[in-house]
Amino acid sequence: MTGRRVPLLPVVLSATFVQLLNVTIAQIAAPAIQSGLGAGPGAVQLVLAGYTLAYACLLITAARLGDRYGYRRLFALGTAVFTAGSLACAAAPGAGWLIAARLVQGAGSGLVAPQVLSLIRTGVPPDRRPRALALYGATMGVASLAGPLVGGLLVGADLFGLGWRAVFLVTVPVALVPLAGSALLLPTRDTSGERVDWPGAALSTTGFAALIVPCALGREAGWPWWTWASFAVAATTLTCFVRTLRHRPNPLIHPSVLRDGTARRGVLLVFVFNAGVPSFTYLLFLHLQSALGYTALSAALVSAPFAAAAVAGSRAAPALSRRWGTTTLTTAALVLAATAAALAPLIDTGPVHHAALPVLPVLAAGGAAFGLFTAAVFTLVLAGVRGPAATSVSGLLPTAQQLGGSIGVTMAGLAYFAPAANTNASFTHAMTYETTVFTLTALITLRLHHPKTAPDQPDPEQLPAAHEQTAQGKALRERPATQTPLATGSRIATHST
Repeated sequence: MTGRRVPLLPVVLSATFVQLLNVTIAQIAAPAIQSGLGAGPGAVQLVLAGYTLAYACLLITAARLGDRYGYRRLFALGTAVFTAGSLACAAAPGAGWLIAARLVQGAGSGLVAPQVLSLIRTGVPPDRRPRALALYGATMGVASLAGPLVGGLLVGADLFGLGWRAVFLVTVPVALVPLAGSALLLPTRDTSGERVDWPGAALSTTGFAALIVPCALGREAGWPWWTWASFAVAATTLTCFVRTLRHRPNPLIHPSVLRDGTARRGVLLVFVFNAGVPSFTYLLFLHLQSALGYTALSAALVSAPFAAAAVAGSRAAPALSRRWGTTTLTTAALVLAATAAALAPLIDTGPVHHAALPVLPVLAAGGAAFGLFTAAVFTLVLAGVRGPAATSVSGLLPTAQQLGGSIGVTMAGLAYFAPAANTNASFTHAMTYETTVFTLTALITLRLHHPKTAPDQPDPEQLPAAHEQTAQGKALRERPATQTPLATGSRIATHST
């Protein structure tokens, strides 16, 4: 089998699936990890936060490393690092080892994630790209929802006496699929003239780390002084990073991103939406188990309609987004807001079957909206980004996703654990937060516009394919890969979806 016959999407989407599965699958296993290792609550929080920390901090730098050394090469390296980290997690003899292994896992995912978008953008023909991006978004949504269900099944089954270790072992065979497939993909061209902005990498990594750590640990620690100092460091460092973009050679983020309205609003949209997801599912699981007495498996089964409907919503996304554009996102966000608002009065503290039945159709509606939004948003955002900004957005969108998720879990947790008359009131506070976030998401979608290509002016990304047999097409294909996204697109456009 040659590299030219290997479908691109199964390889890259299997990597996306296992990375995002690894975020939520560990959450459901947290109590078992704490009891199994004799770890304190702070150590368990570090186990959960360590993955996201390393993941989010590397995304922007990894996008540029992919430009410099080749997307396939970074994709393979990151997948290998993730696989090694998963094995180390499963073999961890203590909490310290497990935290370190989670950092390794997160670093591998951080290297891979921006390469996935870049490989799709450059390796899939323009006419098939919207479908590929819709599948990418759907994969992210399904992986996030599958984590609690798979985790609950594995922890409850206690296969071979492995307990919580099974949730990390199960990711290894899945990760081996993209690892093996990456060796058979067409190589992407490295760009020897493209230098990595190491000062920018240091600033962005420091800023994101200083932002994520207090978000993950602050509430459990009681918000001591160092959490506020860390927020101050994050604000200062990230401001310095943005303000010096134009003054650094080869900046990590192309300055055109700051001038591109679609890119700015798209990144903001992904950030705000993810401030509501995964905190929505996290709080739902927390409430079902801590307040209503559900087991991990029972709570996962209650959420099954949400996950099943998300698959259906994602399948409908390409056709709906082609017909309705950003109206699709607005509608989906409003349905999610209505779902959050309806859950609080429906869930009570009565018997399990009484608490579960009324929420199932509501969760199904929310799941369909969730699948629709996640499958459509990347397509609609990237459709309006042109030129050098496109490569930067490949790193910025996953970064916004991870940062939004980290901050959202913190904010939703503050709402849930705020003083309240009872657990029902606590859940109402949390769902009020979720309703507000999804409503704000809907408002942002109203400002998301992507320009349509004029009939007499073909899309620039289609030029290499349109002129493949002409001298002009040949010249476009032979340009260095870093000059524009067009050159890399023509370089590996023979991949099949």
